[in-house]
Amino acid sequence: MHYSKLRISTEATSRLRSLRQRTGVTPNLLCRAAIMLSLEEGPVTSLAPDEKGLEFNAYTLTGEHTGTIGALLRFVEEDDGGPELSDPVLIERLRAHIHRGIGTLAVRAKSPADLGRLAMRI
Repeated sequence: MHYSKLRISTEATSRLRSLRQRTGVTPNLLCRAAIMLSLEEGPVTSLAPDEKGLEFNAYTLTGEHTGTIGALLRFVEEDDGGPELSDPVLIERLRAHIHRGIGTLAVRAKSPADLGRLAMRI
């Protein structure tokens, strides 16, 4: 999976701002946690509603874990025996996982300690 920039939804951006205020954790790290939480839930059933929110550079968003996150995304999203998903489709699914995961974090993470407990599950 190759991308240089990724823009998330306006709803996810709004929730990230709130999460950052409550936890003190930067948006890129919150997005990484959101991706892992969402991947744990399985394939996404709907895509993110828009691409009008925060924009992240690839390295800022996934850092040195881009390959690992891409492999996990393929594992969760691709059907066994089906064709490989293209990069644009995988990027849409990544955006959807961020959107869904941020929604989960917004409900579960009220403090930095809550993030720590969630990280222990992942």
